Amino acid sequence: MIQVNNLTKKYVGRTVLNIPEINIEKGESFGLVGNNGAGKTTFFRLILDLIQASGGSVHSGGEDVAKGEHWKTYTGSYLDEGFLIEYLTPVEYFNYVGRLNGIHPTEVKNFMDDMKSFLGNDITNNKSYIRDLSKGNQKKVGIGAALMIRPEVLILDEPFSNLDPTSQYQLKTLLKEWQNKHQMCMLISSHDLNHVTEVCKRIVVLHEGKVVHDLETNPNTLSELEAYFAVKGDAVEEE
Repeated sequence: MIQVNNLTKKYVGRTVLNIPEINIEKGESFGLVGNNGAGKTTFFRLILDLIQASGGSVHSGGEDVAKGEHWKTYTGSYLDEGFLIEYLTPVEYFNYVGRLNGIHPTEVKNFMDDMKSFLGNDITNNKSYIRDLSKGNQKKVGIGAALMIRPEVLILDEPFSNLDPTSQYQLKTLLKEWQNKHQMCMLISSHDLNHVTEVCKRIVVLHEGKVVHDLETNPNTLSELEAYFAVKGDAVEEE
């Protein structure tokens, strides 16, 4: 579904991402972990053609994302608040995204009703602008809108941050159900190793822009990741 070849990104001569090859299959749940500055968000922004690569390419469904537009029709994503329109209410925003994707207002309402347990009354019945919502509720709006288009590819950057414990549990359940039911190709980055290993069947670790581990999730994956990052933490302290 997604093929990455010799992908690099440089800023002021410094290479912040260097990935020779990654292939992510249709229906695969792909988790991306790494410390701050590892290149996770840069990688996702390149996949979404939000920034220009210094070298290499990303293909989605066989199409170079930097040269085509069709991949956008089946891709849902939420990276940060910049994806939202802060002067709209949540309902107005969902209807706006629905219009862009040819979703009838009745379908939008039905979707919001179905998602009410996760979204909550503060979103589904609130007349407040998105800018006035909490960070957690803003994130729920963005994730909900990304799911509403029923994407074949879903990309979420740190989806569990700013969510309360109940919402984190609901989101984990929701993502696993949607991925299994719709066979989405799901890419998630997270600092929470426990959450990402629960949701994703494959985990890639980035360090200084390079892939240092590519693991199939198993009962030992969480402890392996914890051991890896414990060593990295010790190295930082020694410096």
